[in-house]
Amino acid sequence: MGYKILIADDDLEDLELIEEAIIAVEPEAELHKFTNGFAAMEYLNSRRDNELPCLIILDYNMPELNGSQWLSSVKNQTRYDQIPKIILSTSDAPVHVKECIDSGAAEYIVKPDTLMGLQSVAKRLVGMCRKPT
Repeated sequence: MGYKILIADDDLEDLELIEEAIIAVEPEAELHKFTNGFAAMEYLNSRRDNELPCLIILDYNMPELNGSQWLSSVKNQTRYDQIPKIILSTSDAPVHVKECIDSGAAEYIVKPDTLMGLQSVAKRLVGMCRKPT
């Protein structure tokens, strides 16, 4: 059984590229993809504890709930404490980085502009998952 990873990004091309990079690193990964923060939140809240992902990857700029708002909404829910939450965004604005880290992001990563860079990030992201039991 592979890793369960939740990804939310409103840019379909970026979503596809992230998926391809992760699958290249971990072919058994089970990806749950969403194009807005609200749908990702609904999905997460509907899962049983043993169905939770080992990693959550969020874009900063999304409709309905942006990455920072999403993080703030789960920050005090202990159910999600052990899941690394990563912001992967085109924005490198220091205010966004600080806002997300303060809201509970384990890391804020600026999306690389090359395939090689994205593959490197994917390796790092998959490495943050704990092996499922």
